[in-house]
Amino acid sequence: MDLRFLETFIAIADCGSIAEAARRLNRTPAALTQRLHALEQELGHKLVLRSGRTVQPTAEGLAILDHARALVQGARDLQALAANGVPAGQLRLGATATSLTGLLPAIITRLSADYPSIEYFVQPGSSVDLYHRVVEGQLDAAIIVRPQFAIPKSTDWLTIRDEPLVFIASQSAPPLDPHVLIERSRFIRYDRNQWGGQIVDKYIRDHGLKVQEWLELDALDAIAALVDRGLGVAIVPDWAPPWPDGLRLRKTLLPAGEARHTGVIWQRSGARHPAVHAFVQACRTVFAGPAAGGRGRPQP
Repeated sequence: MDLRFLETFIAIADCGSIAEAARRLNRTPAALTQRLHALEQELGHKLVLRSGRTVQPTAEGLAILDHARALVQGARDLQALAANGVPAGQLRLGATATSLTGLLPAIITRLSADYPSIEYFVQPGSSVDLYHRVVEGQLDAAIIVRPQFAIPKSTDWLTIRDEPLVFIASQSAPPLDPHVLIERSRFIRYDRNQWGGQIVDKYIRDHGLKVQEWLELDALDAIAALVDRGLGVAIVPDWAPPWPDGLRLRKTLLPAGEARHTGVIWQRSGARHPAVHAFVQACRTVFAGPAAGGRGRPQP
């Protein structure tokens, strides 16, 4: 049995959508449908039911779902165990949108040079979602925003970048105090469902600012692009470059605000611990600085 077929079935069951599972696995929906049909033919049972654009596991699909997860997990563990302590096998990582472009490439470049036997699966997502995936063992590690609560003892944390809050406005905006501009302009808010957005919201409440809320987004690059067009002002964490090309922004540090701490969370134990440990060490090496991060400038 091809383990890729089981991985496809698991992804479809988790996502409830073939299109979403295709995005997660970086494959076309047609390819995933073909894999699913092959698995159903091999097992002799229908595994999912389609209803419009959504899919749900059948009773037979639910019966094998946990066993399928265990088989896939066991196969990954075997590859890591066979390496006998040398970092190898598939490393399952998560990364937020800004860390995918600003942090992860430098880390994987360093790690790949030191340990070419490591393979990578990278799951994009929000900090909230990726945090739970690491805690539940679906991912080995993830680069996320640090939560405001204590992490479980089964996991560990390393801060690799401190990102202070900055006020951003178009260069054509009047040269006024940020708080004055915030109250006089349309405000583009960083989504309060995101941990970084909650830090921004706390700043607004702590300083008693009355904002003219116009739009709420969870995409920082989109917020910056809208501000560049003069459609409003915003408060955002000073995330790792690159920022969108061609922006003409006035960026002002808000020293009284709480910084967003971006770092890596990982499982303390497991068959792939050597590879996870190597990944964490690469994070330390590439983004060395005070208190395991500082502003997180890559090291040569």
